[in-house]
Amino acid sequence: MDGTTVIARQLPLLTQPPVEACCAPLQAAPLADAEATELARRFAALSDPVRLRLLNLLATAADGAMCACDLVEPVGKSQPTVSHHLKILREAGLVVSEKRGTNVWYAAVPAALESLRDALAPHP
Repeated sequence: MDGTTVIARQLPLLTQPPVEACCAPLQAAPLADAEATELARRFAALSDPVRLRLLNLLATAADGAMCACDLVEPVGKSQPTVSHHLKILREAGLVVSEKRGTNVWYAAVPAALESLRDALAPHP
């Protein structure tokens, strides 16, 4: 040292008010491993804008289902690209498919959409 004296000061202890929660928890309970895995898979499937738009088109379809061929033009992608994205949505459990003749029809799975909504919604 250079011969200077260091003076340490102690700060006075202040009385703190009791800690109170300012907000209710966002979720009622922590996610279980299986539920977290399933939600992560579904959210990952929606990480692509084309898949998000496809799911939105299916979820808002007047008849509840749409032919894959009718999804090509609204998203501006080729039929093979749309089919690829629909496969990912189907594997994530977000849509179901049904072959009708030579066409494949798709519909959103309401329970899967509800699980995504519940994961993001605050719970009192």
